Amino acid sequence: MPAGLGINDVHLSRTRALVFPSERFDWNILLVPLVTAACVGFLRGNGLLQFIQFLTAALALFWMSTPLKVLLGSTMRAHTAEERKIVWQATFIIFLFAALPLYLLFRNGRNYGLLSIGSIAGTAFATQACVKLFGRKMRMHAQMIGAIGLTSTAAGAYYVTAGRLDSLAFALWAANWFFACDQICYIQLRLRNSKVAGRRNRFSRGWAFSVLEILMLVAVACLSLASYLPAFAVIAFVPTVARGVAWVFQKPETLDVQWLGLTELLHSITFGVLLLTSFYIPR
Repeated sequence: MPAGLGINDVHLSRTRALVFPSERFDWNILLVPLVTAACVGFLRGNGLLQFIQFLTAALALFWMSTPLKVLLGSTMRAHTAEERKIVWQATFIIFLFAALPLYLLFRNGRNYGLLSIGSIAGTAFATQACVKLFGRKMRMHAQMIGAIGLTSTAAGAYYVTAGRLDSLAFALWAANWFFACDQICYIQLRLRNSKVAGRRNRFSRGWAFSVLEILMLVAVACLSLASYLPAFAVIAFVPTVARGVAWVFQKPETLDVQWLGLTELLHSITFGVLLLTSFYIPR
């Protein structure tokens, strides 16, 4: 046991790990699409109450995924009867927090489109769990598949605020998933190649990532040309593409994971703001 760390501290830390989501990056992927798409939805509707209900349900369901994974043994395991009791209690309490807003959303036969969105998200999470069985070499692929489920909050938030499930809902979902995949690939690129020196060496390690970024811009441009997204939506992706290009010219340095996480959070917020702004720019 590290010096200065008591038994109660260890117990509290262990309890947090069993009950609270530990992947901070997943919060970005969940919340930025949700808030951005809701703001777009408010341009077309006035579902403020439905948004609050959806936000509460989404946060509760995401939170509940951690103790559920512990109970299923897919991540950490509860080693003692006390830990299992804590996990069961947390799961039940969080379920209640999710059940009430979900009931209010579906009451009187409303918002059934969320079931379609949820089924796609659930399939993505199930597929992610299967892909994880192949080990660390498939970790990035699993994260990208899981991002389909996390970014589904974009379609859901737009739907409940605008009051309709149309092509824009799915276009917002797609745009946010593209951005999330770009972040996942970039973080893995940095983690694996932080000490690689020389532009040529860095380009050789990152050329596939550059190709993916080009394909991402092309896909967003196609959505804009088809009028599924605003004409200037591609501008929201420029900063993240620029930081990918800048990495090739940076000097090798010791990777600060916390700083990387903070900068990616700022990129997420910038993306959301720029994507929302594109809806205000006349064609």
